[in-house]
Amino acid sequence: MKKIMVVDNEPDIVDLTRTVLELGGYNVVTANSGEECLRLLEKEKVDLVLLDIMMPGMSGWDVFNRINNKKSNIKVAFMSVLEISDKRKQVLLEEGLADYIMKPFDKETLLNRVDKILEETE
Repeated sequence: MKKIMVVDNEPDIVDLTRTVLELGGYNVVTANSGEECLRLLEKEKVDLVLLDIMMPGMSGWDVFNRINNKKSNIKVAFMSVLEISDKRKQVLLEEGLADYIMKPFDKETLLNRVDKILEETE
């Protein structure tokens, strides 16, 4: 069973996302900050990190760059209310981002996007 880490400083978003993913058949680990995410990644093996961008302390951008610089096999997808241009999204995808999921999202959209990301890693 694939394991996903959900990282967001909003507890309601974390709980909702965890519930949707667990109902979709995934194991889920959660973190409420970028720092906590990186600490957990030292001991948890996950297939995908769903990462908020705007968090106090270490931002999602910083976490993505740290994961990306380690050349790990962990996929990272942003979940954000921030709209970005198609050009910026393309650059991020070329830099290793797996997806950019706009909040708010419905459960079908989230599961479809996660399924697609994880199918590409098999």
